[in-house]
Amino acid sequence: MKIPTMKYAIWALACLTAVPAFAASCDSLVSLALQDTTITMAQVVPAGQFSAPGEGQAKGKGANPYGDLPEFCRVAATIKPTSDSNIRVEVWLPTSGWNGRFQAVGNGGWAGVISYQGDGDDLSDALRSGYATSATDTGHVGAEGDGSFALGHPEKLIDFGYRAVHEMTVKAKAIIAAYYGNAPKASYWNGCSTGGRQGLMEAQRFPADFDGVIAGAPANNTTHLVAQSLWIWQAVHKDEASYIPPAKYSLIHNAVLEACDGLDGVKDLVLEDPTRCKFDPKVLECKGTDGPGCLTAPQVEAARKIYSPTTNPRTKQQIFPGLEPGSELAWASKAGPQPHSISIDHWRYVVFKDPNWDFRTFNFDSDVALGDQIENDIINATDPDLKTFFGHGGKLLQYHGWSDAGISPRNSINYYKSVLDRMGGANKVDESYRLFMVPGMAHCRGGDGPNHFDKVGAIEQWVEKGKAPNHIIASRIRDGKTERTRPLCAYPGVATYKGTGSTDDAANFSCSASK
Repeated sequence: MKIPTMKYAIWALACLTAVPAFAASCDSLVSLALQDTTITMAQVVPAGQFSAPGEGQAKGKGANPYGDLPEFCRVAATIKPTSDSNIRVEVWLPTSGWNGRFQAVGNGGWAGVISYQGDGDDLSDALRSGYATSATDTGHVGAEGDGSFALGHPEKLIDFGYRAVHEMTVKAKAIIAAYYGNAPKASYWNGCSTGGRQGLMEAQRFPADFDGVIAGAPANNTTHLVAQSLWIWQAVHKDEASYIPPAKYSLIHNAVLEACDGLDGVKDLVLEDPTRCKFDPKVLECKGTDGPGCLTAPQVEAARKIYSPTTNPRTKQQIFPGLEPGSELAWASKAGPQPHSISIDHWRYVVFKDPNWDFRTFNFDSDVALGDQIENDIINATDPDLKTFFGHGGKLLQYHGWSDAGISPRNSINYYKSVLDRMGGANKVDESYRLFMVPGMAHCRGGDGPNHFDKVGAIEQWVEKGKAPNHIIASRIRDGKTERTRPLCAYPGVATYKGTGSTDDAANFSCSASK
């Protein structure tokens, strides 16, 4: 049967557009020439067929956390900018439905793994949202709590500190352009904890890499953070009587809520602004002998020290802010029988370069100064000068949970204020940098407050449409159901109840300045 000419042309066009017309096939990317880079794999992964290499990559999202992934082109590469570098990178490219954007995702702890799957800042979630995405192990393989790779390997420490993320970003953009035939229309960073530090480091050191940076609970003041970890451990191990058993954390937490929950006008078991809470654990001091319902005098002093800033014993200057009221249920990571492994490894392998270094000898004056001297230009990301990043239109969205016991929330406020001071005040910074403090949220996620929120959508609107987020709606989800919504307000704003309607509905709150 003869097809009429016009109808044939329409039919042929439909056939051509049914399959994406990419500049290169996926498997051909293995021969792409990039400086200091070897592409070790380039293959199409059918929908739902991805399996993460190794063990421990999946973090509890069911038997097959990747079963809903769409088909994608998986590219693996190794980058060696120095003779001691071995930076593993993966770039995932949707074979259809690419949204035209690039999202790089960060790491936790000492990194050492590719972030295949996590909770909103990983390769899987970025791919599901239509992004071309990438991740790196930062140049070494190992558990996120193991910093031993740094001993005797200064180049690997630099890779971890900043070089790996930048190299990954440059190479990923080149791979994206080779595959699709054009560069991404916008590039974003999305990370929390170490990933938050990596995001701030990118904005400070490589300001052209990203158009938008999401930096959650950043471990950017690393030297001082790992000093605070020892401050807390020493507080609860001053002597045997000072140790606070984990069974008493809920006792302290409940007392905090009893004293301060109503200060924001709503009793919801969450402190909207913990800085207003003047809780003193002495109210729990035992009247007689020790028991499950009270704290001994030494335990009271230990709890006070956990809430207090880490300070230099000679100068009395603050080294790092203390934990906030409301964080008690997560104290075990730093107030347990042994010091936090990430912190101990930092002092052993990075600062003192001695695996046998005794953490009990730590000096909060000279040792902190030594740590700053060694790593200030490698790991710490505290430079407040973001002029170049802001100058090309870069946007920085930072967030931090008020109940975070891993990284003190006021660390984020301190950095935010340092940028305002350096850049000329809120009026000069407001259109480029917003900080969101999240009531009741623990480290990066979890906790009793609403802690699910669309930070990626918020920064997309900001970068691409100029709509700066004054607030972001957050949800508390239990057993797959949304129990509560609440606005997260751009700092220093706080969510204030309007006085009518359900306190579980964000519509009944507005953002106002903190009192």
